Amino acid sequence: MSELTFTYCPGTLAENKEKGFSKTALKRVFYGKKVSPILPYALPAQDEATAEQFLENRKRISISGVQEKLSLLLDKNKLRLTKENEQGTFILKPIPRDLRNAGQLPANEHLTMQIARQVYGIPTAENALVFFKDHTPAYITKRFDVKPDGSKWGKEDFASLSGRSAETYGRNFKYGLSYEELAELIKQYVPAYAIEREKFFKLVVFNYLFSNGDAHLKNFSLIETPEGDYQFAPAYDLVNTQLHVDDSDFALDGGLFKDDFESVAMKKSGHHGNDDFLELAKRMGISDKRAVKLLAPFLAYQEAIEEMINRSYLDAKTKRGYLQMYSQRRNQLIAK
Repeated sequence: MSELTFTYCPGTLAENKEKGFSKTALKRVFYGKKVSPILPYALPAQDEATAEQFLENRKRISISGVQEKLSLLLDKNKLRLTKENEQGTFILKPIPRDLRNAGQLPANEHLTMQIARQVYGIPTAENALVFFKDHTPAYITKRFDVKPDGSKWGKEDFASLSGRSAETYGRNFKYGLSYEELAELIKQYVPAYAIEREKFFKLVVFNYLFSNGDAHLKNFSLIETPEGDYQFAPAYDLVNTQLHVDDSDFALDGGLFKDDFESVAMKKSGHHGNDDFLELAKRMGISDKRAVKLLAPFLAYQEAIEEMINRSYLDAKTKRGYLQMYSQRRNQLIAK
């Protein structure tokens, strides 16, 4: 098998002179340690012993969600699966089953997360692409709820904050409410609401622009600060879901608003536009002038996005689809 080359860093997607991760990626994601992007594991489906290790690890990890997630830590300079009573500091997400174009999901999530951070300045969980021994990709993200000493910061997702669970609201509990109601939860629980509401607003716009139809209650969280209060957590699980499933514009059943507000853009075209998000900002207490400024980068043509798509680890067909979907949503967002 030929050796993998990394023209673009599998962490930052910047042009790369290294044989693996760039120095910037190593510092951000792996505490500055010299970590290889090649995992010390064969693909579980191809190796019985590895499959057994992965199965045992899945039994212990307590992170919810339908996609397979595994717990890893750094042992010296090598990533490995956690053992019993060990606290993982990384989450590994291999290629899932039962999705259209599933092999592209790790690169899709990695690209989407990098665009959020690098182009729009949205705080995100640190992340990268890694590869099994046969070069099959997987997505890896560093846990932001684990302290350096191994203890955990307090973390509450919005399903918990709203008192919604499968027992109380049925199997689709995490899709209840609207994004306006999520903003109200931030106001209720976060002292620095005036600052944190803008992070949430930008993330809602981003999810629409990049066709993330899985931005449900458990994919938004509050995280404890060193002072003991809570702030809006870094973004995670950002992915263009329409490349893999047929879903709606918004994950939440209520959409943007808790009432039946319908903008001019919706009446004209059936798609959400600029006025919808200006209305959401208004309801969140963001001034019109400030809302216009927050929206401006999302409405502008972003040459950097096209460049990052080209540098990503998506295949050529999926790159075209990703760019086309972004362009279409941007046109919809401009509409009034």
